[in-house]
Amino acid sequence: MARVSDCMLRKGMLVWSALGPTEVPCEVPGPWGGGPGRWKLHLMERADFQYSQRELDTIEVFLTKSSRGNRISCMYVRCVPGARYTLLFSHGNAVDLGQMSSFYIGLGSRINCNVFSYDYSGYGVSSGKPSEKNLYADIDAAWQALRTRYGISPDSIVLYGQSIGTVPTVDLASRYECAAVVLHSPLTSGMRVAFPDTKKTYCFDAFPNIEKVSKITSPVLIIHGTEDEVIDFSHGLALSERCPKAVEPLWVEGAGHNDIELYSQYLERLRRFISQELPSQRA
Repeated sequence: MARVSDCMLRKGMLVWSALGPTEVPCEVPGPWGGGPGRWKLHLMERADFQYSQRELDTIEVFLTKSSRGNRISCMYVRCVPGARYTLLFSHGNAVDLGQMSSFYIGLGSRINCNVFSYDYSGYGVSSGKPSEKNLYADIDAAWQALRTRYGISPDSIVLYGQSIGTVPTVDLASRYECAAVVLHSPLTSGMRVAFPDTKKTYCFDAFPNIEKVSKITSPVLIIHGTEDEVIDFSHGLALSERCPKAVEPLWVEGAGHNDIELYSQYLERLRRFISQELPSQRA
């Protein structure tokens, strides 16, 4: 019998522990655990938030493996049965799938999309250490898992990156065509965040989104708060100007780095982009 495990969501963290058999199937590819396993999401009473059973039934979690040998934890939230699009969501810094899962349920339900996300190497229960190279390998592994495990075609995938998550998102979008790209509070490059007066991209500059965004061939929606205290609003402007496939951006007046989703125009713009603009471009 394959090893069966539970995924405990406690205080916003995903913790894997071996338990007895479960009725929720979920194959886990790779050599760890002695073969395929089945996984389910289990909430301890100490969890910071609780889900209804209906919500729990929409969430599937599993591990996949990156090309750099790290185990990457993944989460698929089936918010809307038969949804036209699935977001491949690369989250921001200092969070993991456990902390983001309730947001994914709410977002997907409101914009009629399913949501697939993953933790970077060294985040949550993903193995390895955070690095730029690992970021790119991690999203490649997530992209392949979404396509092969769930049979989602590229023209049904919207790549969504938030903050540091825009780095792997831009890199992947510059190499693969997809339905669309959303860049939420994006950075132009690491040097430009640390040293705002930087005018050119040096060979040692990490996360050079500004050099890759012009290679994206899918429609790109850029969202940025005008009062962003972490990644200045000028980064969103610069990327919008450099990106030939940019659509009408959303500049949220007064919003900072971590509160854009609290403004009504956030959901309004996403809905219009996904439900109206993308279908019209495909027609």
